[in-house]
Amino acid sequence: MHELIRKSAREVVALLAARQVSPLELIDLAAERIAATDGPVNALPTRCYERARERARVLMAHPPKSPPPGFLHGLPIAIKDLSDVEGVRTTHGSPIFADTIATRSDIRVETLERQGAVVIAKSNTPEFGAGAQTFNEVFGTTTNPWNTRLTPGGSSGGAAAALAAGQVWLATGSDLGGSLRTPASFCGVVGLRPSIGRVACGPTALPFQTLAVNGPMGRSVGDVALLLDAMAGRHALDPLSLPAPATPFQAAVDEPLPPRRIAYSTTLGLCPVAHEVAEICRRAAFRFTEFGTAVVENCLDFGPAEDTFQTLRGALFAALRAPLLKTHRDKLKPEVIWNIEHGLALTAERICAAERERGALYQRTATFFQTYDLLATPTAVAPPFDHRLRYLEEVEGERFATYISWIIPTFAVTLTGCPAISIPCGFTASGLPVGLQLVARPGAEAELLAAARLFESLDNLDRALPIEPRTPGTIA
Repeated sequence: MHELIRKSAREVVALLAARQVSPLELIDLAAERIAATDGPVNALPTRCYERARERARVLMAHPPKSPPPGFLHGLPIAIKDLSDVEGVRTTHGSPIFADTIATRSDIRVETLERQGAVVIAKSNTPEFGAGAQTFNEVFGTTTNPWNTRLTPGGSSGGAAAALAAGQVWLATGSDLGGSLRTPASFCGVVGLRPSIGRVACGPTALPFQTLAVNGPMGRSVGDVALLLDAMAGRHALDPLSLPAPATPFQAAVDEPLPPRRIAYSTTLGLCPVAHEVAEICRRAAFRFTEFGTAVVENCLDFGPAEDTFQTLRGALFAALRAPLLKTHRDKLKPEVIWNIEHGLALTAERICAAERERGALYQRTATFFQTYDLLATPTAVAPPFDHRLRYLEEVEGERFATYISWIIPTFAVTLTGCPAISIPCGFTASGLPVGLQLVARPGAEAELLAAARLFESLDNLDRALPIEPRTPGTIA
């Protein structure tokens, strides 16, 4: 593995800024690494190297005189295959769009390219990002580099797997119910779900929806802060988007301040958690006491979180995808059909009740964060599982009601609108990564990143990556 592949994104961007390495060299290195590792992993099925080289040459010929915070200076990145990149195939993981070439880039990509990013590939995703296991009928299944017999999670599974294998230094993802956080946990990387509006999205038919967001993934907290600086900012096409902060997010990780008080809950009062995962995460959360932080076992009252989320998510799916059910039902996977039909069958009364429940949860959330700086919990209820399973059906003898019920620790947090991050916090006895989810009050990404960086400094688990993909003889 080349020494530049091992370096953090921030280190490589510093080399790019000093012109000690060129974007073209990095594109070639990344292409070599993808060729060497993607066979068993299938993380980046769509590559656009020539487009990347053209963009890199333009950037090299016209470097900015005063680069803004988060400028990437030609760093190669991967974009999730739910985002349009002009001139590049965008499938959404669906046979319906298998041959679609985007005629323009979406806001996320335009923003990143203005910030000096060079897109070299699209990362694999389940169909329309539906589900926390990354497989589809267009590109097949993405596997976990820690054990290629297992899943990397989803829906940003391709992004997380590519980072773990050292194929790219940074990657984008999206998160409705946990799609940035679950794969981060399963692959031992860092995934941040930002506050609503922190990263401008679109153009979209539903610009006022507040469940799905886009955000950064990286191999370290500092790298995620860098990418968030590159992604953040106001855009006219996103009515909910926020201005970029006056102080870069990277400042929070360079001089991190410890939180005063953290609440920890294993189950959030909502779900079973595999015993080994529970023990690893509980020990991890209480390590914050090493910084003088008070850690208390307590939890926000999430109320009927599953019914609330499933109702609002169903309504969102119906609004976005119902036309496809009429015209392409035969090409949709069963879970997507279920989601759309569930949404179409909802009554106005049930949707209104869910909106009221979410409003009440937000009020409880605001009160909770008057006492606590952070809420900590396991990111996922179990370690990575067999990639041949469409979803996790049970944990500790308890069965889940739907194909996404097992990701309730992340989708319950989605309802609050709070920023949340998954950071590596340990390994199972069989060597699989486990993630700790940290949640902060809305808008508090800087405080969240600072706490995550402090925790990362305890054991420097980010240095475990990248790895060579591993295929054990038996599933751990």
